[in-house]
Amino acid sequence: MPPILQHLQQATKMMSRRKILLLVLGCGTLSLLIHQGAQLSWYPKLFPLSCPPLRGSPPRPKHMTVAFLKTHKTAGTTVQNILFRFAERHNLTVALPHPSCEHQFCYPRNFSAHFVHPATRPPHVLASHLRFDRAELERLMPPGTIYVTILREPAAMFESLFSYYNQYCPAFRRVPNASLEAFLRAPEAYYRAGEHFAMFAHNTLAYDLGGDNERSPRDDAAYLAGLIRQVEEVFSLVMIAEYFDESLVLLRRLLAWDLDDVLYAKLNARAASSRLAAIPAALARAARAWNALDAGLYDHFNATFWRRVASAGRACVEREARELREARERLLRRCFGDEPVLRPAAQIRTKQLQPWQPSRKVDIMGYDLPNGGAGPATEACLKLAMPEVQYSSYLLRKQKRRGGVRARPEPVLDNPPPRPIRALPRSPQGH
Repeated sequence: MPPILQHLQQATKMMSRRKILLLVLGCGTLSLLIHQGAQLSWYPKLFPLSCPPLRGSPPRPKHMTVAFLKTHKTAGTTVQNILFRFAERHNLTVALPHPSCEHQFCYPRNFSAHFVHPATRPPHVLASHLRFDRAELERLMPPGTIYVTILREPAAMFESLFSYYNQYCPAFRRVPNASLEAFLRAPEAYYRAGEHFAMFAHNTLAYDLGGDNERSPRDDAAYLAGLIRQVEEVFSLVMIAEYFDESLVLLRRLLAWDLDDVLYAKLNARAASSRLAAIPAALARAARAWNALDAGLYDHFNATFWRRVASAGRACVEREARELREARERLLRRCFGDEPVLRPAAQIRTKQLQPWQPSRKVDIMGYDLPNGGAGPATEACLKLAMPEVQYSSYLLRKQKRRGGVRARPEPVLDNPPPRPIRALPRSPQGH
């Protein structure tokens, strides 16, 4: 064979070997990326976005700094869990209370940056209970932080407050037979302004938002208007608990998150035996009249919520909310079995998922992991249903160990359950 043909044959063999080698390397790299992606992701992408961004809006990176004002008995624990999981997935720092404040930022005192554990500063995310103080929060959170909160229809919220805090709020304890109807028939007979935990018995939303819960819009309409202006100046989104999925669609659009980022399990829910199936109309009117400041706040922000839905495209928001519900059901079945149900705490074997019970008269439900929590998705499913107290304690331990350096994975199932806590920190009331 002529030398030139031998040279061409050798060159062809070398090129073939290189192609094979590159193909093997490429396949190996792809396999590694897929494997790592499965390990790093809490769950696979469950659906694409169905609603395109607004015209003329360029793609945005996910917003990473969020302060959520967690109001009481408004589904805030579920929103908090969404934010906690997002922060963990993106290695963000979550502001957590100092141990002397327990799992809330020394509520009901006015919030202070001093209430934040030093191991959790400076934070990207804040989502635990506090009484709003704009100056203190702006001192703590980085520039560009987006502020969000959530409100609930005042009559339904007050029924929940009356049930949940019946053993802690003196005004509620005074009522014979723990009767909500008796309280609302003559609230002034039981309520004492300024006493410990009085804010749970009167205009709790206004108090959480930093307002004066003793003011009445009937006597001073200008005060309600001023409080609304203050809320609108700070909060980029006021969610509505009765339209929770639609609220999450607006939240994810505001933060440029995926719908996967706002999947959730319902947390801190009362058993049917611990709540009224329906609030009679007369009782609802009485609750709204007693909590007139909260009613004014809710009515205003409920209206602005629907204007915002219309601006985003109502059909689009409803379609995303439907997809969110469908994906949530698939995720719950994947985590908690083919028929996922909320269980009483006594039936939950996984101690890290046992919700705290406010009293013997109220049953708070939760989920449990099937088969003792075995399987590759165990940690993700555990976090999905982890109650506030356990998740806060876990994140604090993790962030203290991290100390600015990426630490080894924090064990979850092997950790002992957090110590029992008092219902609320016994701190003097702030105004």
